[in-house]
Amino acid sequence: MSAEQLRGAGGTPGGIGQFLGGLVMVAVGGYLLLNQVTVGGSFWDFFGFNSFGLSLLPLLVGVGFLFFDGKSVIGWVLSTIGAGIVVAGILMSMHIWFRPTSLYNTLTMLILIAGGLGLIARSLKAAAPQPSAGERNAPGAPTRP
Repeated sequence: MSAEQLRGAGGTPGGIGQFLGGLVMVAVGGYLLLNQVTVGGSFWDFFGFNSFGLSLLPLLVGVGFLFFDGKSVIGWVLSTIGAGIVVAGILMSMHIWFRPTSLYNTLTMLILIAGGLGLIARSLKAAAPQPSAGERNAPGAPTRP
């Protein structure tokens, strides 16, 4: 393959090394940040009573319809709505918080993520073409001091 056929990240002549370096920075920063997050759950209450079983009703009825007839539109609709209710209920009952850590650690995590995203964005931007060795030494070419 010639140099003209080689493309960098995103099909631009940008740097693949910058892209990979940025990707590593984002991955490390993201891991460190997510490692400081604690997730807990609570009971799924709706109007003061435990309603998890009631929220499963559309899902179970939909699955019953689908076992009877796999092409049942009402079965697919009820199953989809029931699964959506279950997922929404799980997400609504979660408690997410950031564990205490030092300012240095927090800044390190955020700088790794921001710097990595910056490197990825810069690698996707087309770089100016570099003159070849023959063009640099050509008569009339500007010389560097």
